[in-house]
Amino acid sequence: MILNELVSYETLRVIWWLLLGVLLIGFALTDGFDMGAMALMPFVGQTDVERRVAINTVGPVWEGNQVWFILGGGSIFAAWPPLYAVSFSGFYLAMFAVLACLIVRPVAFKFRSKRDGYAWRSNWDRALFISGAAPALLFGVAVGNVLQGVPFHLTDDLHTVYEGAWYTKFIGLLDPFSLLAGVVSLAMLVMHGGAWLNLKTEGAVQARARAYGAVAALVAAAAYGLAGLWMAYGIGGYRIVGDYVTDGPSNPLHFTVEQTASWLSVYGDRPWIAVAPGLGILGALLTFAGLRAGREVSTLLMSKLSILGVISSVGLTMFPFILPSSTHPGSSLTVWNASSSHLTLFVMLVVTVIFMPLILAYTAWVYKVLWGKVTPDKDGSAGPLLY
Repeated sequence: MILNELVSYETLRVIWWLLLGVLLIGFALTDGFDMGAMALMPFVGQTDVERRVAINTVGPVWEGNQVWFILGGGSIFAAWPPLYAVSFSGFYLAMFAVLACLIVRPVAFKFRSKRDGYAWRSNWDRALFISGAAPALLFGVAVGNVLQGVPFHLTDDLHTVYEGAWYTKFIGLLDPFSLLAGVVSLAMLVMHGGAWLNLKTEGAVQARARAYGAVAALVAAAAYGLAGLWMAYGIGGYRIVGDYVTDGPSNPLHFTVEQTASWLSVYGDRPWIAVAPGLGILGALLTFAGLRAGREVSTLLMSKLSILGVISSVGLTMFPFILPSSTHPGSSLTVWNASSSHLTLFVMLVVTVIFMPLILAYTAWVYKVLWGKVTPDKDGSAGPLLY
């Protein structure tokens, strides 16, 4: 009773839904430019020194940026256990591919410059490219699948059952709409990487980053707009039917859910959420204009604005759903039926209030210390470059 008077169960559920979004956006804003820059690295770097310049823009910060990814996974595990169990089981092979890339990337950073051989460095450069581009694509593919609903259902004892053979858990993810969502994600992060390289480099690397980043910005805006039209006319949404309790026990089977003609019908009920997709497209177009004009800091900020809008639009459109079921809508996971206990959410919130400002302060300090251009020696050698 005392705990409920401090913060109600319903409020805590909404807070942790918001915090999950903050962590995912934080990951995309920080580690996103790492992945985007490495996806661009073979194209912006024509020589070994130029490629090392691109690598050194992210080499000192990528480890700190991945903290957001770890926090996001940890928050899903602690705040939304059913979501963690169902999503990590259904997306197991895709998650394994992402984790393999995230493991290969630090190895490539550390080993690339240990030898001077062309074949040695070229192979590690390919590893850096794949470990940047593949996760960026797969994250979008996962979002595309979530928007369409995942083929699972829950038994009476809440055991998760997936439809189809084991190999469909990866091949089945690669449907046309999900691949389009993957293109949005990849183009968006390549745009972000181009804006980052535009800020951190100069000369030929910067010029190429502007050119490729500008193209990626247009692709991101166009693909995102196309995905919106597809959702409006070809992707069904979900809604809870009848009365439901927002502060009751977490049991997905206590809700009645049905599919609707389109997710975009929620914009009639909550028209203010149209701000999010507007920011997604506007930010991408402003990033394109900034890259073409040669602006640096403002261009990176516009790229961040686009990412904020795109990711926010998914969460706001789906609310209160976090993982709908395409085969058994009644098993869908929502903000109201898939959270941890009241006490767990409250204790986690207290910990977050204490430690999140420390993480933000440390991150700000690191970027302040590392502010400035990454350049080789005056003679064109890779003198001060670490990687």
